[in-house]
Amino acid sequence: MRDTPDAIMMFAAGFGTRMKHLTQNQPKPMVPVAGRPLVDHALDLARGISPARIVANLHYLPDQLEAHLKAQNVQTVIETPQILDTGGGLRNALPMLGTGPVFTMNSDAIWAGVNPLEMLHNAWDPARMDALLMTVPLENTLGHGGTGDFTRAADGRLQRGPGEVYGGAQIIKTDLLADIEAEAFSLNLLWDMMLARGTLFGLPYSGRWCDVGHPGGIPLAESLLAGADV
Repeated sequence: MRDTPDAIMMFAAGFGTRMKHLTQNQPKPMVPVAGRPLVDHALDLARGISPARIVANLHYLPDQLEAHLKAQNVQTVIETPQILDTGGGLRNALPMLGTGPVFTMNSDAIWAGVNPLEMLHNAWDPARMDALLMTVPLENTLGHGGTGDFTRAADGRLQRGPGEVYGGAQIIKTDLLADIEAEAFSLNLLWDMMLARGTLFGLPYSGRWCDVGHPGGIPLAESLLAGADV
């Protein structure tokens, strides 16, 4: 089994309920931001590290997203009849992703700065880590109203609690997925197993990050992409 990731799992199956009217007739990854579908901004980052393959899971209104992604050589897997959430979706896509650790990436954020996937790749230490999450200090976030998801120790180990926001990009080993009986489940369940082992790590993002999971995030993200001081 390889120790370094060469595949990217892009989560694109959600209903986009926080986007309200914008996702009535299109999946959230197709919502335009700065004149391009939201998912294309994530794909720019994915292609920036030249992965062997990119896989996206689909469920809600999949046809237009499937056509858009296949035209860009992204492999797709449609979850049916039910949506499998992030953990179940990752496990369902493993035949396409291969063995060993993989990158996973949400498609509803805009990053301004160093490619977060490149940062993760450079910091990955498979001897110590089961997962390395890209976390964002609260002062570097836009459009996010929470108090953070994790606290990070000096050695990078994570614990639950207010502090830094999970930005939606990580490297994660997939072998523990076999120990989970549920068909549909969140990656939080896998992270909890890693927390108990002391193998869940975080890396703080040095740039700016915008949550585009809700309509108010769109103008913020567009200002960020334009280089405005937001």
